[in-house]
Amino acid sequence: MHSFSDKRVMPYTAQQMFDLVADIESYPKFLPWTAAARMRDRRRVGDAELALADMVISFKVFRETFRTKVTMKGDGTEKTIVSENVEGLFRHLVSTWTFREIETGCEVDYHIDFEFRNRILQKTAGVFFTEAQRQIMGAFQKRAETLYG
Repeated sequence: MHSFSDKRVMPYTAQQMFDLVADIESYPKFLPWTAAARMRDRRRVGDAELALADMVISFKVFRETFRTKVTMKGDGTEKTIVSENVEGLFRHLVSTWTFREIETGCEVDYHIDFEFRNRILQKTAGVFFTEAQRQIMGAFQKRAETLYG
């Protein structure tokens, strides 16, 4: 299994960063290797918003689709977005975003654990996906600069 974490302080509000990450359908505009993204069945359940998201990852000849269940909790002082594998490319996938207000903006904490279904893909693409994870926070930070200046 592969795992990656990144934490940064950004000069934006926790709500702004939460909204940016929750806007999954915009990912192809700024997130490397994301060819398509679509939200399905988005609805409110208690204090959370639940959705299914279909994502298409594309790199050179590699093109795969996967579906995640996304749980978004935007109320209170700590906001979270958790995506969990439903079907497709991964045997296991859980990504967690946490947004906390601080004096200078917000702290953004990102963590992901994943394992591909295919063992060969797990060995060969693992390095590629780990590198992609390193670039994710930077891509979201750049997007926030564009949107919120």
